[in-house]
Amino acid sequence: MTANTPTTGDSKRSVTGVTSVTGVTGVTGQRIFSGIQPSGRLHIGNYLGAISQFVPLQEEYECIFGIVDLHAMTQLYEKDEMSQRITNAAVNYLACGLDPNKATLMLQSGVAEHAELAWILSTVTPLPWIQRVPTFKEKARHQPDNVNMGLLNYPVLMAADILIYKSVAVPVGEDQRPHLELTREIARAFNARFGSFFPEPAEIIGSQARVIGLDGKNRMSKSLDNCIYLDDEPDVIREKIAKQGVTDPARVKRTDPGNPDICNIFTWHKLFSTKEEQAYCAKECRKAGFGCLDCKAILIKNILAVLEPIQERQKELMADLDGVKEIIRDGTDRARKIAQETMKEVREITGLTYLS
Repeated sequence: MTANTPTTGDSKRSVTGVTSVTGVTGVTGQRIFSGIQPSGRLHIGNYLGAISQFVPLQEEYECIFGIVDLHAMTQLYEKDEMSQRITNAAVNYLACGLDPNKATLMLQSGVAEHAELAWILSTVTPLPWIQRVPTFKEKARHQPDNVNMGLLNYPVLMAADILIYKSVAVPVGEDQRPHLELTREIARAFNARFGSFFPEPAEIIGSQARVIGLDGKNRMSKSLDNCIYLDDEPDVIREKIAKQGVTDPARVKRTDPGNPDICNIFTWHKLFSTKEEQAYCAKECRKAGFGCLDCKAILIKNILAVLEPIQERQKELMADLDGVKEIIRDGTDRARKIAQETMKEVREITGLTYLS
């Protein structure tokens, strides 16, 4: 079973791209890792901020993409939901263009070496390093009744996810950069204690900024219900954008001139529309040549053009769930072989070989 890369129609409307690779030269064939939590339905913020980068990367790197279900356990969930969440994550990866013939799609809990390495790395990681990571405070604030040790150890497990494959680089967004810097620090601490072993992974910085949700205030988030989901039906997308999409608050009437620089819908145009369409919308907005619904109509057309091939592929994959599971199983088996070899070396250099 293979996954086809979706097309987005007009090449000027591409929503993929990598702007820079920091600290990596001669990257072809080198290994990278990136993980995504199986947290349910994915939205266009997930796609633009992460998944859309992966398609071009798999042409240059040996890519391992993990469905990190151990990380997802730090939040409360119903156990019967986890399998469906894993399936949804895999389907979305594949529908958005991940090719299992070029990249490895694996399940974190299927490779026990992730957790083993996380423990070893935690013994060289000072507590203050973890406490300064901003996402721990954010996660604890969002779930005050479930501030578990997993939230605190989350960055160490993330470091293990990356280092177990001796990854040379990691695709990251701005909010993930502190985690990657911590991973480099942990690698340096391990190397200083046991000898040079782990590479310090570089950053692959994507071209897309964080996507603000329909409310025009907060980052797109399922918990805030301000999302356009990858599997939303076209009519649902039209209604969400038309009714919930916040525009320039000063533009009360259609005849009021607007300011696209402060309009969240216009920031979405920068992600989905051609340069010509952006210029047209900005001009008409400033002179009140058309209303916000006219501007939204152009955006809706372009979002649907991007999502249509993804949604078609989602339906194909959902009709062959045994094939999806086979892809995950095969990828996990490949990843496990790499991780087992790494851990064999780690045990040797740390002296954990008594029963070997």
